[in-house]
Amino acid sequence: MAVPKKKTSKSKRNKRKATWKRKATLEAQKALSLGKAVLSGRSTFVYPTPDDEDEDT
Repeated sequence: MAVPKKKTSKSKRNKRKATWKRKATLEAQKALSLGKAVLSGRSTFVYPTPDDEDEDT
């Protein structure tokens, strides 16, 4: 017979959300930094697209 699960506490829920948001913020900062570097000419690295990979092989 199915039994209802216990409710998750607010602190656990908030901790999970904070972790998720922190990871998302860090990734957004990395992407913005890479974009600025490419635009300013400091970096020539750009993620390869599937079309570029086909040309190499």
